[in-house]
Amino acid sequence: MRILLVGAGGVGTAITRIAARRSFFDTMVIADYDLARAQAAAAGDPRFRAARIDASDVSALEDLMRTEKPDFVVNATDPRFVMPIFTAARNAGVGYLDMAMSLSKPHPERPYEQVGVMLGDEQFAQADLWEKSGNLALVGMGVEPGLSDIFARYAADELFDEIDEIGIRDGSNLTVDGLEFAPSFNIWTTIEECLNPPLVWESGRGWFTTAPFSEPEIFEFPEGIGPVQCVNVEHEEVLLIPRWVGARRVTFKYGLGEEFIRTLKTLHQIGLDRTDGVIVPGPHGPVSVSPRDVVAASLPDPASLGARMRGKTCAGTWVRGVKDRRPREVYLYHVADNEQTMAEYGCQAVVWQTAINPVVALELLAAGRWQGAGVLGPEAFAPKPFLDLLTAYGSPWHLREETVAPREPLHLAS
Repeated sequence: MRILLVGAGGVGTAITRIAARRSFFDTMVIADYDLARAQAAAAGDPRFRAARIDASDVSALEDLMRTEKPDFVVNATDPRFVMPIFTAARNAGVGYLDMAMSLSKPHPERPYEQVGVMLGDEQFAQADLWEKSGNLALVGMGVEPGLSDIFARYAADELFDEIDEIGIRDGSNLTVDGLEFAPSFNIWTTIEECLNPPLVWESGRGWFTTAPFSEPEIFEFPEGIGPVQCVNVEHEEVLLIPRWVGARRVTFKYGLGEEFIRTLKTLHQIGLDRTDGVIVPGPHGPVSVSPRDVVAASLPDPASLGARMRGKTCAGTWVRGVKDRRPREVYLYHVADNEQTMAEYGCQAVVWQTAINPVVALELLAAGRWQGAGVLGPEAFAPKPFLDLLTAYGSPWHLREETVAPREPLHLAS
């Protein structure tokens, strides 16, 4: 397999370090706007080569793809560049994989009740073209979305006869020495998903939105992380899972913590979450600057935080339903310990946990154990081969049986 990896940031670099230990691919070209960063990610393995690319330039992307002739393009950039890379891959006739999907646009009049443009809508609009070409665009194949979606499909296939609710629950006890506010993932993406109207899906009602940080709950995370307050956040699983997995309700809740939520609200209140430019004085006259880009540039690179980071992060899927006529509730999860990922890979836990899943998926595709055409989410594929291979990578997943509360009917729209 020949791979073109676009993006040599934290996740992209982690992909190279994980893939370097596997033999399923022949060549990986690592392309980034910053050639030095791509060269650093490519160092140490003769199968890796570096290239410079502007991920917003569809024509340049197509030229690179036609020159390198990859079997798959892996998009490890932030969501702003999904559509240029996705479109270039379709035009060049190569496979595509990403870990975050095309951006949403809130409903112009009722953003906290009705959906506008949903995450991934632009990509799914091209599904017929991908299917007719016989090529695959595997979308949302990180950890969340990605592994969380595979957990949902596994639960439906193996653990339940009927599912009432699937809820992605993400939490951690990570801290960064010496820094009060240091997001462990791309802040541009974090602001986007946390301040947009969260999605919920219900049978009979479909997709709808709520206010940011709504429906708070305390969720008990495993392996010493403990109880964390989780709130509704916009995320791809809610639009992906209902397409392939039967459930009466699907949610995504993120363990942000009160201080993190307060900071995000403040950024929103003073307009620093905006992506459109504002005019500010410059050395050669007025210039247009995106406030969100200023925030991102002011914070430390998440990939650089590993040595100062402490704790674990947990990604998982909580499922409630019925098996053999009895109520059942489980939490399928995967934990990354920062101390371990730094010692073994030199990567902090959050980016490493995101990166391992696309590498596992690529290996399954290279072996022909996963096959498909069109625009497909992780739920469209058999989950057991993925979970078995993830464990074989030395990164096991777990299942926790939950105490079953008295079963109350969900009051859904008819």
